[in-house]
Amino acid sequence: MKLLVFVLNRVEKLEPALNKLEHAGLRGATVISSRGMAMTLEKYCDGSFLGSLRAMMEPDREENCTVVMVMREEDVERAVACVEEVTGSFDTPNSGIVFALPVDFVKGIQ
Repeated sequence: MKLLVFVLNRVEKLEPALNKLEHAGLRGATVISSRGMAMTLEKYCDGSFLGSLRAMMEPDREENCTVVMVMREEDVERAVACVEEVTGSFDTPNSGIVFALPVDFVKGIQ
């Protein structure tokens, strides 16, 4: 089993991405509202270069979404492909990040 984690910087793509996963038979995601380091620093470090740059590039974005899903290892690539169909490639700068971790124990999912 794997824990798939992806962070979407464009939160407007969340619902279509989840719909795409659902239609592919991949269910059981948990969505967490999150904020990256640069956005947090902007709020707490007045005048920081990084925070100022982020505010200029994305003035309306204050949060992103972190999605976690436990799934079979063989489903990970298919899940990432579903999300990227909606969001574009995670290789595009500032689009988000995706990674998978091994899960040694799970209880409560089918």
